[in-house]
Amino acid sequence: MLQMKQFGRRAFLGMSAALTFGGSTVLNVFSSAARAADAQTTVDAKTVAALRQKGIEYLKVSQSADGSWTTPTVPGITGLCTTGLLRAGAPASDPNVAKGLKFLEGLIQADGGIYLPTSNHKNYETAIALMAFAAANKDGKYDALVKKAGDYLRGIQWDETEGQKPADFNYGGAGYGKSQRPDLSNTVFFLDALKAAGAKSDDPAFQKALKFVSRCQNLESEHNTTPFAAKVNDGGFYYTPAAGGNSQAGNDENGGLRSYASMTYAGLKSYIYAGLTKDDPRVKAATAWLRKHYSLAENPGMGLQGLYYYYHTVAKTLSSMDSDTFEDDKGTKHDWRKELVDVLAKAQKPNGSWINATDRWYEGDPNIVTAYVLMTLEHCDAKATK
Repeated sequence: MLQMKQFGRRAFLGMSAALTFGGSTVLNVFSSAARAADAQTTVDAKTVAALRQKGIEYLKVSQSADGSWTTPTVPGITGLCTTGLLRAGAPASDPNVAKGLKFLEGLIQADGGIYLPTSNHKNYETAIALMAFAAANKDGKYDALVKKAGDYLRGIQWDETEGQKPADFNYGGAGYGKSQRPDLSNTVFFLDALKAAGAKSDDPAFQKALKFVSRCQNLESEHNTTPFAAKVNDGGFYYTPAAGGNSQAGNDENGGLRSYASMTYAGLKSYIYAGLTKDDPRVKAATAWLRKHYSLAENPGMGLQGLYYYYHTVAKTLSSMDSDTFEDDKGTKHDWRKELVDVLAKAQKPNGSWINATDRWYEGDPNIVTAYVLMTLEHCDAKATK
């Protein structure tokens, strides 16, 4: 989850047919031919369209006159809402989208970043804004902007320019800004932004990030020699090994960093971005953890905290795996798209918004949560399975 400090507190915050490896069942997540054999989703396209339209209408009403949402001092919210509208099908020429983009354009800095000059969260703000401009860049209008923002983000990554070596625990990660402690959440937004800008799996930034992401997994191996690797060793992911280590799910009795689902889906998605295959032990271990903890009732390990960020990460990760069903450790195959749409349909408010009553990481803000849902629904659309 994106753990972002705003207003003096933290705000915000990924299979196909089963195969057997070493006695444990994992998913053939990278087979592009698997979907045809696994096309079992029963998502109702009309339901998705209705949820989406009501969400769009809500964000159009809740936008401020200056083009921002919630507050102009937290531009990440505006970046999420603008991206949500675009991902929901609104064109860049839509008046509300255009206002959101204009507001974000006003934050473009000489170094290529897109952030408030006084911000301590320049990586996050730039990453989210870059995703908005990339989604709006149908005619090449924002080519230069997207490239410069991507270059700025690359400059923030912990690598040799920060005096780091590949063996250092910070190496490859991204934090809130230049030289700020790296964590998996910021690193995932960093990777999502670069991918939206066109980066491929062999991109040096992705390969550097792979080292950091591997060190956020509870899996002792040559890829993770941190003090935390063997303490839990269940294949799930935690927030960061840097600065003494941290898991938002807390520590176990041995001082290990407990795994939780939103970061485990995020970690697995990062592995996909970096080109790892289903045969990689890290992919196997992460998949096994997610099979054991499959749930849409909560964010396993965190309860209801960060629930809608979790839903978006689930949808984006599983759709990246090109699978319509997800088999849990009991052998039950879940039509995850339909299950997720059903959950979201029940949770939508009469005014079209969504909100998390467990207000951590700013999910008490309906603008943020509705933006997350619109981005989630993009991956739940029945048309995406054809």
